[in-house]
Amino acid sequence: MARQRTTGLPAWVFVPALLGVVVVVLPLAGIVSRVDWGQFWPLVTSESSRQALLLSLRTSSVSTALCLLLGVPMAVVLARSQGRWLGVLRSLVLLPLVLPPVVGGLALLYTFGRRGLVGESLEAWGVDIAYTTIAVVLAQTFVSLPFLVVSLEGALRTAGRRYEVVASTLGASPTTVLRRITVPMVLPGLLSGAVLAFARALGEFGATVTFAGSKEGVTRTLPTEIYLQRVEDPDAAVALALVLVVVAIVVIGVARPGRGSL
Repeated sequence: MARQRTTGLPAWVFVPALLGVVVVVLPLAGIVSRVDWGQFWPLVTSESSRQALLLSLRTSSVSTALCLLLGVPMAVVLARSQGRWLGVLRSLVLLPLVLPPVVGGLALLYTFGRRGLVGESLEAWGVDIAYTTIAVVLAQTFVSLPFLVVSLEGALRTAGRRYEVVASTLGASPTTVLRRITVPMVLPGLLSGAVLAFARALGEFGATVTFAGSKEGVTRTLPTEIYLQRVEDPDAAVALALVLVVVAIVVIGVARPGRGSL
């Protein structure tokens, strides 16, 4: 029998695991190696950079709130209901996870654009969504919502229903059970899902630029600013990319301070 480490894992497992770490970390080291540290602060504090970062933070926060408002009921329905239709519903909810972001942006544009399925009626009322800040929020919500739903549904299934059943037998209403038992029981999974949704919204590019465009101060988020600066000012693009990496690391650290539920 092959000797095993104290973790109980075979020694050979650590070799591909280490290679996987290298695949992830090495490109990040490549970004750090290209940063012009002498100009780093002026580059990341320029007017366009600050506007893009603040817009990304604002829209990501709003989209995360929308994900919570819509995603929590969706996850509860998927985890606590039964029926053949659930498989179809789950596939539709998770579709943005596998769709290219540009396709999601086109879908939003053909739905809420001026000549879109819904947008044409909205325009008659004087409401324009495409190429506005609202479009940024919708695009970010579209791609982020499945992350919260998947995280929370998994937490709900792991927690089981025994406490909910006991509360129901004691006379608690379904709303009371949901508010006093279900949500507090899966709160770590809910928080982790919300943080992941925020991180995904913060890094969203394809759907946003397709549906919202790139108007400075209105729809130009940090990922879009990085893409544009890649051609005009590569040093600025690298500096802003590092800022986005640092923010993402902080967000992941908040989501998993220890052995989290993810």
